[in-house]
Amino acid sequence: MSTTRRPRKGSLQFWPRKRARKFLPRVNWSSINSKKTVKGFICYKAGMASAYVKDNTPDSMTKGKNIIVPVTILECPPMKILSVRFYKNGQVKTEILAENPDKELGAKIKMPKKKSPNIEDIKDYDDLSILSYSQVKKTGVKKNPDLSELGLSGSLQEKINFVRENLGKEINVSDIFDKKQVIDIRGLTKGKGFSGPVKRFGLTLKSHKSEKGRRRPGSLGPWHPARVTFKAPMAGQLGMFTRVTYNNSIIDLGKSGDKFRNLKNYGNIITDYLIVRGSVQGPSKRQVLVTAPLRATKKQAKKAYELIELR
Repeated sequence: MSTTRRPRKGSLQFWPRKRARKFLPRVNWSSINSKKTVKGFICYKAGMASAYVKDNTPDSMTKGKNIIVPVTILECPPMKILSVRFYKNGQVKTEILAENPDKELGAKIKMPKKKSPNIEDIKDYDDLSILSYSQVKKTGVKKNPDLSELGLSGSLQEKINFVRENLGKEINVSDIFDKKQVIDIRGLTKGKGFSGPVKRFGLTLKSHKSEKGRRRPGSLGPWHPARVTFKAPMAGQLGMFTRVTYNNSIIDLGKSGDKFRNLKNYGNIITDYLIVRGSVQGPSKRQVLVTAPLRATKKQAKKAYELIELR
């Protein structure tokens, strides 16, 4: 019988493999282009389903036919702008808070007592972005909102005009994304706690005659250098890692109404929703950041599905 050999799995790009510090990750907004002014939106994963759709993709082998595809349902409560950040030379120069924010924000951040200056008083700046929060109290998930800094597209004048028009108003997901659009989804994977090297890196089990255990690597390294390198697959944290799923197609979006009831581990969807093709990282009720695509591919962009029903 030949010797079983299998290299360790798992990219060394993700190192160290420890729990993420926050649920909504940072995004390099300057590298993302968007047709709409706001480049992202905060959503919550409700669950997965099978969608009965009509394939309208050009040059597809199933074009014009009804097929079943796996989909993920996201609930997207309206967002509000908490503050506007003005940047100069890559650093925050001034931050202006919106008036009368929701009282639930007091459990997340300490609100300053002094009044912020007016937007018209800020003159010298290079760029600006918005710090937004989700009105998750309108859903059945929780009360305390999630905050994330969102980038804006367009010229400085277009960004300022958007902030003036929407400061203190609700922003809906339908204002930012459209059907058949390609999006990226950023969030945390399911947390699995302390795991061994076989589950963590996909090692092959050693022979049943092996000494000192089967579910471990055969060697942690040579005698010299006399130390264990970070590349050796060892036990440790698995899950709760920041990951991105690229180029997901939006199959449907809109107001929920009574469409989604009694979803497993979630409940009812009350506010707006997104139906995205494929799977999304994280368990139910996990907050995710939906953004415009970083690098949309032609193959994914031309996919078009017409939703018939969910199963």
